[in-house]
Amino acid sequence: MAFNWKKAVAAGFGVVAVFLIWPTYNQYLPVFLQAGNPLWEAETALANPSLAETAGFGLSSTLAFFIMTWDNILNIFVQSWAGARSDRTRTRWGRRKPWLMIGVPIAAVGFVLVPFAGAIWTLLLFIIITNLGMALFRAPAAALLGDLFPPQQRSRARGIMVMMAGLGGVLALLAGSVLFERLGRPAPFVFSAILMVAAAVIVLVFVREPAVREVEESGTKATVRQALRALWQTENRSGFWLLLTIGLSSMVIESLQAGISSFAVFVLDIPLGQAVRYGAIFALVLILSAYASGLAATRFGRQRVIGAGLVGMFLTAAVSYFFVQTTAAFALVLAPLGLFVSLITVNDLPLLYDIGDESRIGANTGVFFVATQSAAVLGPTLSGIGIDIGGSHRMIFAFAAFWALLAWLVLRQVRVVRPVPDTGRVFG
Repeated sequence: MAFNWKKAVAAGFGVVAVFLIWPTYNQYLPVFLQAGNPLWEAETALANPSLAETAGFGLSSTLAFFIMTWDNILNIFVQSWAGARSDRTRTRWGRRKPWLMIGVPIAAVGFVLVPFAGAIWTLLLFIIITNLGMALFRAPAAALLGDLFPPQQRSRARGIMVMMAGLGGVLALLAGSVLFERLGRPAPFVFSAILMVAAAVIVLVFVREPAVREVEESGTKATVRQALRALWQTENRSGFWLLLTIGLSSMVIESLQAGISSFAVFVLDIPLGQAVRYGAIFALVLILSAYASGLAATRFGRQRVIGAGLVGMFLTAAVSYFFVQTTAAFALVLAPLGLFVSLITVNDLPLLYDIGDESRIGANTGVFFVATQSAAVLGPTLSGIGIDIGGSHRMIFAFAAFWALLAWLVLRQVRVVRPVPDTGRVFG
């Protein structure tokens, strides 16, 4: 069966809609929350005068990073419910697209309001509104991967989607950082929200959802709880071990994403706008390597490729803890981090589909987000505590190395039957 590039690109805009928001969210918000805290600004006030212009809330790293996870606490429940519920949705637009029609406008409005918050309570309210909208459509949008592609093509399709998401992230970071410097705090948030709405419109117009097969009807009533039970009952508990691996690897990724801009600003004295542009290196490498990560999984197996990504992440984070002392070294380590994240994120959801029931694509996608969002709560929170105890934002690399090693050890317990190889042309 020939690989359908047009279908993959059209569906990929659903993932792009998600990733246009998160880079802006993760790069700016932690600094806004911590700016004004004398513990971190005392060392950098002279070298980094831009902090004086960054109105913040003066929070500790522990509290700031914990606030960054509040949206994920909401997502654990809402995303999993929305993914399972979309299996049972029946409309003239399909099963998944109605969730984008509801969630995207809510998320866009909340996100645009974030930079205008004058008090911590209004900020938290706008964050909750944003993430409620995102949670409503994220799992259904991701489930299009399972709806539109057979098992042997899902890593390749996922690679294209992640590549597109990375491109969106680069655009949001580079253009947003320039807008931030020239037009002020609201500009990158408004810009990202507009692009998110445009990406969702492309999905609604150009993606044609397949008709639900009658054989699936008995499985479409599955809940996330039932999907979790089914994964627990897989041979050798492989479903459970895989979910734990996904959660641990997500702790690595979420901790780095939430803390990397703070490390650049508070340790290396890089101005915030410039620090955000450095973050684009990570996203650019993700773009360049995503499709190759999917092809590698087709050739060597998804589990092996994810394992290679975890080993690479461990080594890079461990080296970074000791040796990233300059701006050049910081830029240098962002490239391999982007590569290793690509190897993991391109293949983790398709690997879960290999283990799970094909009739429960939406529910299994919901289970996937339970694991990733739980990690998104624990990872940054524990990293924030470690930063306050260790007295340096450099601790984010120590935490990343630890979780990556643990994830690799757990992955070794997973036993997966590899799907039938894709015999279609590589560029077919």
